[in-house]
Amino acid sequence: MYKKQMSLQRIVCLLSIIASAVVFIYSLGMMTDLFDMLYNMIPDPEDLDTARVAGARIYYDMQGFNRTLLRGSIGLILLSCLLYLTNTHVRRKYYVGNYVATGLNVAANCFVAFWAHGQIAYYKDWFLNNVDFAQLERRLSRVGTYTDSTFWFDIHIAVFALTLIVSLLLILNVIWKIKVMGDEKRLLQAGKAVSA
Repeated sequence: MYKKQMSLQRIVCLLSIIASAVVFIYSLGMMTDLFDMLYNMIPDPEDLDTARVAGARIYYDMQGFNRTLLRGSIGLILLSCLLYLTNTHVRRKYYVGNYVATGLNVAANCFVAFWAHGQIAYYKDWFLNNVDFAQLERRLSRVGTYTDSTFWFDIHIAVFALTLIVSLLLILNVIWKIKVMGDEKRLLQAGKAVSA
């Protein structure tokens, strides 16, 4: 049982880094379709009211959120590295640093997932209700970059579900680790009692 727990420990720490990297990649790719469609629809970024297509300003309105999400994803990667820095992936017995590293990872993953979900749901709704897709299609049909796809808005559910699953696994790993450490302590005490 101890070896199984140690194996899970290694896997969960690796999954934490992978999930953080997926959030990072998502934050880089999220604006791709919007850039292709809407960047040229506003000739003067200083005056968003000069848009050639109604609702094109969403590309500029989302820049602050996207920048914050990118920074948050870098923070998630660094916190995942903290698991390795504290040897959470290989330590036989957990100490305060291991619990702190795990708790910070879980808290940050949950915060970023729920915060980003709320923001992305808001921007998706705004995109669907305010962009004039008929006018946009007329302008972009010659160039071939038109799409009304909400793929990048929708895929966030899978991206952040992964971070929440990793958080759950981190919590389960700590619970299992506490149980294994308790069992090991009882066995050591029983061994001392027999030898005395």
